[in-house]
Amino acid sequence: MPQEDPGAGPVPEGSRITVCEVGPRDGFQIEAAFIPTAKKIEIANALFASGIRHMQVTSFVSPRAVPQLADAEEVLAGIDRPEGAVVSALIPNLRGAERAAACGVDAVHTVVSASETHNLKNVNRAIDASLKDFEAVFALLDRAGVAVEGGIATAFGCPFEGVVPPGQVARIAKRYQELGARSVGLGDTTGMATPATVRAAVRAIRDEAPGLGIKLHFHNTRGVGLACVMTGLAEGVTEYDAAVGGLGGCPFAAGATGNICTEDLVYLLNESGYDTGIDLEKLIAAAKLTQEIIGRELPGQVIKSGPRLRRYDPGLTATAAG
Repeated sequence: MPQEDPGAGPVPEGSRITVCEVGPRDGFQIEAAFIPTAKKIEIANALFASGIRHMQVTSFVSPRAVPQLADAEEVLAGIDRPEGAVVSALIPNLRGAERAAACGVDAVHTVVSASETHNLKNVNRAIDASLKDFEAVFALLDRAGVAVEGGIATAFGCPFEGVVPPGQVARIAKRYQELGARSVGLGDTTGMATPATVRAAVRAIRDEAPGLGIKLHFHNTRGVGLACVMTGLAEGVTEYDAAVGGLGGCPFAAGATGNICTEDLVYLLNESGYDTGIDLEKLIAAAKLTQEIIGRELPGQVIKSGPRLRRYDPGLTATAAG
């Protein structure tokens, strides 16, 4: 489960960083062609085999709104959960919470936007109405013994409203804490996060809701997703979402593109002296499997280049002439 975020300065080298794989949910939801249930299960199991132990496997949303995830129950029933794995799902409302609890997930991720306009587009509710609705959701999940992470979408900017004040993000985080959440996940829905906005949001939450854990969820829309991760590490944050191959995007947000890539994130963390518990070579293999099943080239970089010290046979490489 997510731990309380101490906010005690930069994360020391050698620390364990939690990488939560969200590709099977945030990645698959926006794909045009339905991915067969058996293939979704195959991808999830390959990701688990790489050492990933936190995975957002699906979402309990209306099949009419997100048809790609209409098979949520079947996927959860079919995956092979390694010992110690934390399997989670996104839920938008009480009905989603009931379905998730019945499937035996370890945790759920709720979602409310920091932007009124995006919240209306995403769940057809005002922010305060969504938070009020979550009272029943938290009560049900507490009885079921399911942990709740409070998700805040458009936490670093909104494609409809522009700037999202850090104080607004902190207000929602505080309400989540009052409801019983041990952590919040800050979602960079359309890749508007910058190091400055990340720093401001994290510090505002720590001032408003001391002791509340923080997870960061970045998209790479403008190419600074991993720079934002480094800012998060400098601010003491140890939990990050990422999607295999760089999949992803919100179907209800203009300009949304993929998440930061899991292989690229793990490469960065490993090469920066942190411990992820993930085998990069096996993760690359899982990414290639995903790419094959999706049927198009994915935007990740490490899937193409491999680890930094990969060796090549000089005899198979052309030599310059002249």
